[in-house]
This record gives sequence, C-alpha cells and structure tokens, in this order.
Amino acid sequence: MFLLHRMASSSHPLFTSSLRLPSNPATSSSLLFNPISKQFYDRKFRSFYLFNKPQYHRFSSWPAAVATDPGIAIENNASDDVPKLEEKVVLPTNESSQTLLRIRHTCAHVMAMAVQKVFPDAKVTIGPWIEHGFYYDFDIESLTDKDLKRIKKEMDRIIGRNLPLVREEVTRDEAQKRITDINEPYKLEILDGIKEEPITIYHIGNEWWDLCAGPHVETTGVINRRAVQLESVAGAYWRGDVNKPMLQRIYGTAWENEEQLKAYLHFKEEAKRRDHRRLGQDLDLFSIQDDAGGGLVFWHPKGAVVRHIIEDLWKKIHTKSGYDLLYTPHVAKADLWSISGHLDFYRENMYDQMKIEEELYQLRPMNCPYHILIYKRKPHSYRDFPIRVAELGTVYRYELSGSLHGLFRVRGFTQDQIKDEIKGVLDLTEQMLLQFGFEKYEVNLSTKPEKAVGDDDIWVKATGALKEALNDKGWTYEVDEGGGAFYGPKIDLKIEDALGRKWQCSTIQVDFNLPQRFDITYIDSNSERKRPIMIHRAVLGSLERFFGVLIEHYAGDFPLWLSPIQARILPVTDRQITEKMKASGIRAELCTGERLPKLIRNAEKQKIPLMAVVGPKEVETQSVTVRSRFGGELGTMDVHDFIDRINNAVETRTFV
Repeated sequence: MFLLHRMASSSHPLFTSSLRLPSNPATSSSLLFNPISKQFYDRKFRSFYLFNKPQYHRFSSWPAAVATDPGIAIENNASDDVPKLEEKVVLPTNESSQTLLRIRHTCAHVMAMAVQKVFPDAKVTIGPWIEHGFYYDFDIESLTDKDLKRIKKEMDRIIGRNLPLVREEVTRDEAQKRITDINEPYKLEILDGIKEEPITIYHIGNEWWDLCAGPHVETTGVINRRAVQLESVAGAYWRGDVNKPMLQRIYGTAWENEEQLKAYLHFKEEAKRRDHRRLGQDLDLFSIQDDAGGGLVFWHPKGAVVRHIIEDLWKKIHTKSGYDLLYTPHVAKADLWSISGHLDFYRENMYDQMKIEEELYQLRPMNCPYHILIYKRKPHSYRDFPIRVAELGTVYRYELSGSLHGLFRVRGFTQDQIKDEIKGVLDLTEQMLLQFGFEKYEVNLSTKPEKAVGDDDIWVKATGALKEALNDKGWTYEVDEGGGAFYGPKIDLKIEDALGRKWQCSTIQVDFNLPQRFDITYIDSNSERKRPIMIHRAVLGSLERFFGVLIEHYAGDFPLWLSPIQARILPVTDRQITEKMKASGIRAELCTGERLPKLIRNAEKQKIPLMAVVGPKEVETQSVTVRSRFGGELGTMDVHDFIDRINNAVETRTFV
C-alpha cells in the first residue's frame, strides 16, 4: 500500500494549547526513517541558575538560557541587560518527590480549612495538587489580596499546631450523612461520582475533614510555612460548566524549603518578563483588537516581518524536499464537513454555519478535506506516490472567550500540518526546529479517544505503525490514552523553551478513515483499486502560537537573522547609509529626533541587535561606529565591511 501525504496548516493548536513525530505504516516497506541523533529524556528535576555572562546558542544570536538535562537555565535580567550568574537550585517535581506531592496535597486541605475558619459560610468543592503547587475551589464571595493574607495567616497557625492527618474509611451512607449534616452540597455531588468503596476521609486533627483518597503528610508540621505562598484568585465554573455556579479558585505554591520557593518565584518573574502579550505590545509585534473580536490576531509590520521569514523558511525547506505548495479556500459547503466527520465529532470547535444562496457554508476548522478534493480531481496510479503537498492555510476554531490567552489560544490561526510519507519526517522536523534553537523534545503517543470514527482494527493498525516507528528509532515516549484525534492516533512532540517549559509543537497522525469516508483510491501495479493512507503532520503547529513561543523563548531578543529590525542607524549628519544597507538586503531603519544617548536607550528597549552611529567622521570615511546589543562596542568599521558581517551572521545563524 502506498502513501498519500498531506502537509497542511489545520488541526493541531500549538498556539496551542498546544504546537507539538514519526510514524510508519507496517504495510509500506518503502517508508524508512533516516537516523537522526536527538535527545529524548524524562526530566525529573529542574535546575534554575542565573547567568554572569551570555552563552550563545549555536544556531542563534540571543543570550541563551539554554536548557540542559537535567537543568534549565534562567536569566536574571531585570534591566534587560546581560544576565548574571548567581546560584543554582534544583527543584523537584511531583513525579520525582513523593514528599513534595504530599506537601502540596495537604496544603490544599489546610487552605480549605483556613478559608472556612476565616469565612464560615464558604462551601468547599475540590482541591488537587498541580504542577507547581495546589488550588482549591470555593463557593464564596469574591476574594481580594487582603483576604489571601488573612487566609495565609490562618494556614500558618494550622501548620504551626502540628495537627495530625488521619485517614478514615466509612460507608457511602455514613459519608452522605456526614456531608448532609455540615451542609456541603458540592461534596454530595462529588460523592455521587465516587464509584469505589469504602469511602475515604482525611481529618486534620479533630477540627476539619474532607473526602479524599490521599496521599498526605503525617502532620501539618511537616510543611515549611515559609515555603508556601498563596498566589492568586481566579473564577472557575463548577465542573467547568458555564451553566453552573462561578466559584473562587485560590492558587498556591508549595515547596520543601525556602530555597526552592525562592527559585520558583524567580522562574515565575522571568516568565512574566517574557510574557508574549506584554512583549508583543512593547515591541509593536501584534495585537488582538477587542473591536474586531477576541482571539483574532492583528500582525503589525514588525511581527509580519518575522512571520514572513518563518513562512519563507518553511516553504524553502519543504519545496527543497519535494513538496508541492497549495492554497485552498477558507470556507466550504457544510456537506464537506459532514462527509469528513467534523460535524459529528468536532462541532463544538467549529463556528456556526452561514447560509449563502440557500446553501449552508462552513468556515474551515481544518484543511484535510480540501486536499482530498484536490486528490480526487483525477485518477492516480501507484507510480504517482508518494504525493507530497503542503499548505500554510488559516483555519478557524471556536474557543470560549474565557480560554483565550494571547497567541496561545486564538480563534483564527495558520497551522502547518503535512500530508507526507513518514520517510524524511524526522529530518525535516529537526531541521525546522533547530533553526530556532529548539533541541530538547518530549514525545507522546496519543491513542483512540472516546469519540472516534473507524473500526477498532483500523485503530490498532494505525497505532501499531506509530509504535513501530518510535521503537525503531529507540525513542522513549509516554502513552496518552484517549488523546488521539477522532480520525486517528498521533505522535506529539513538545519542544522545551529557555525556561524549561514544554510546548506542543510537532504532530504526526496516521489516518485510515478520511480516505475511506471520501472514497479515494489509486490503481496498483495489478490494475486494481486500492485505498491510500493519509499521514497528517504539523511541524510548527500554528504560526500564531509558534510565534508566541518564540517571543517568550527569546524574551523578545530575536536572533539577528530573525529580528524584524536588524540594525538601527543613528545619524548625526548623514542618512545615506540606511539606504545602502537596505539595498543590501538588511532590515535597517533610520532613527532621529532625539539626543544620541536617548536614541541608544530606545534601541536597547526595542531589543534592536545592532546600532550604527554615523557622525561627521564616519561620513567622511564611509564608516560606521557599531554597538551590538550583546557584544557591546564593536568600534568603527567600513560600511561595506559592516554589511558583509551582518549578511554572514545571518547566513550562519550567528551574531555580529
């Protein structure tokens, strides 16, 4: 059986909620993987350390906070200058430290007890541990920062009393009676959802209890109250249902000691400094206009330059690898999405239909059906395969307004998802990601979800093909049960940024279902009709989401080759050098109107990689005095030499 490969920009939200590798149907012996050296690992600890001098990534010119296994480097750069080396603190995770997990779980209970002491009318719901701490949801009036201080003070008292945590097993009837006696309606609903028996309860001393399966620390005194902090309050619908009550969710963080808390808070501040929403405004890269609607991205000129560079690189790599580029419409008749199964299995993520000339049309949530229609326009022979087509096309997904988050959750985005044979997938993916300095990946295999199309044997076959590919490569991976697309299983690749955060990026999906639903075929060597296999893949996910990841990965300090403005010319008397640089393909801009020191400060704030001062002496000698954002003063050089150095740095992905 041969492959129908499709490269499109449609199904996987990396800006997403995920941007997040290889698969090989066992039936196709012609699809082989080229060996690629890549590190895949299980990260159990995080190392946070601060820099004394810049460390430059081999593929880029930014002062790297380069993630290394098992550590993550984090800049301490409050003034936007070169980071400084101070210390290294290793942070455990919930997976690596059972003690930490127990501390966080117990903190959630201690916080709930404290809330009900401070606000006796508050009703409790659920309170789990999470990646960096814990939270608990309460039915209570809106809380303020002052309220959080009162709650934390009460938590400290409870911790200081060293109260025991005692596990008790009770019958369902007894649990129901106790919950009714203390008038906790949400707990009754939770009890109804517990199928196991007996029912377990955890007590804090003799003063407070909660339905809970554990685990917990032995006494509240095990918790270091100086390593616990309440962080924020947010609204959260009960059970995530907009038709149910809005609750108050209190988030907290907890660690084993004060040093870990300090390192985490530094990480949090660094993440805030890198927030793409703030940097997007400060650097004039993009905006989301409320007047136009939430989740719709407006690319400003500088952001559009970066997008153009990414798209140009994407197209260059794929055309060089033998892909044909496509452009397809943004809307189609609703019947198309009925055939594909999207209306049955993806409707909640699709916009409402439009009626045009008595026919229903639908904004596309994916590109796959369009590419199938192109395939169906004429007969195909086995000699045509593999068919490689690629599209960067905008797709539209409906997101609840409360879930939109800058570029990471948007309603209209451009996603790269390819229809491609498995052979060469890893090479191309690695080639693309390394251009931006991403070297660390985490791989997940997502299996059949509850809502899916196709027979079980098809899913087993597709999942087996993905597993074989991973096993052949010797890659470790985690299985995400039920996380596949409704039409097929997939492999997701998460990239790790400069802060050690993981973002869904590349994805590969084996699809036996859409070819069947659209009844597409080819003629084999025996002149018989056979069904091709579709392979969907996204290398970068959506461009919008990937751009947001890049902004935070670089902290707005784009490498020279990717920077929207590569050089700012600060003329004292002459303006001709700017035009010379532009004529040489350099993204240069002229900046005047202020005193020179202020022009330099403004360029620093805008994170311009290079500044060139042109005074009377430079005009006479046709030279420039150059200052690099990270290299400092580079001295005076001939303007042509300056241009050559920039072009060479861009070509080699280095810095001037």
